[in-house]
Amino acid sequence: MAFDVDWVDAFTDCAFGGNGCAVVHGGAALDDATCMAFVRETSLVECTFTGPSDVADIRVRYFLASREIPFAGHPTVATVAAMRHRGLIGDGALTLETQAGIVPVEVSGTSVRMTQIAPEFGAYVPAEVVARVGGIDPGDILHRPRFASTGLPFCITVVRDRATLEAVRFDMDAFRAYLAYSGVEGTDVMEPFWVTLNGATAMGDTFSRLLLAPPSPAEDPFTGSATGAMAAYLWAENLIDAPQFAAEQGHGMGRPGQAKVEVLGARDAITGVVVAGDAHILMSGTLHL
Repeated sequence: MAFDVDWVDAFTDCAFGGNGCAVVHGGAALDDATCMAFVRETSLVECTFTGPSDVADIRVRYFLASREIPFAGHPTVATVAAMRHRGLIGDGALTLETQAGIVPVEVSGTSVRMTQIAPEFGAYVPAEVVARVGGIDPGDILHRPRFASTGLPFCITVVRDRATLEAVRFDMDAFRAYLAYSGVEGTDVMEPFWVTLNGATAMGDTFSRLLLAPPSPAEDPFTGSATGAMAAYLWAENLIDAPQFAAEQGHGMGRPGQAKVEVLGARDAITGVVVAGDAHILMSGTLHL
């Protein structure tokens, strides 16, 4: 079997920025073990596998090295950009079937705008529990951490400043204890998403990090799904003054990325989150299985 593959850097307009994703066109019918093996082969955080859909324009499956997940942000941007690059779609609107629901997307050239589903808010987590996962002082957490999801649950944790953000280190033993607070069945729950309310550059309003448990790479350069959940949390918790802002991530890794974000709806009645970014097609080829 042979499949067309595109390697795409998402949330950037240049090579080697943002977050990479390999898109396997027509690969949605592959078995889980093969999909996970492919992710491990690439050493990327996530890869996508597309296929036909009866309820949307296309079906997208998202895989980490360890498992399938219901939704992911930067791979959505990468997938749509790859389809546009190959002439499979043109500029305009389309819908994606994901395990988290139908995701509306708009594409214009190399820019992709996705509307993530209405957020679901979960439990607040004691600051000391989350702080141990990152090896920081609980006093450096400025607001009650809380699980939020626009398709994939993250514990959004706002820290004092960039120095604190850069000091975060992942503790696997503490992570196991943290999972007990998630209230999420199965393996969908993700690691804490660390946020500071200042950009990495003058163009940004927030700066974030996501440290990952093995077998994934140690850190995700840009996390679109967590960015959507973070935006909903910040708006609902009255931590930002306006529902539109620029989110930055990856600068400390030498892979700077940025998304334009807009929370839709009132603070107590959020209907969705728009996360938009550019994509750069880095390389294209064929997967032989």
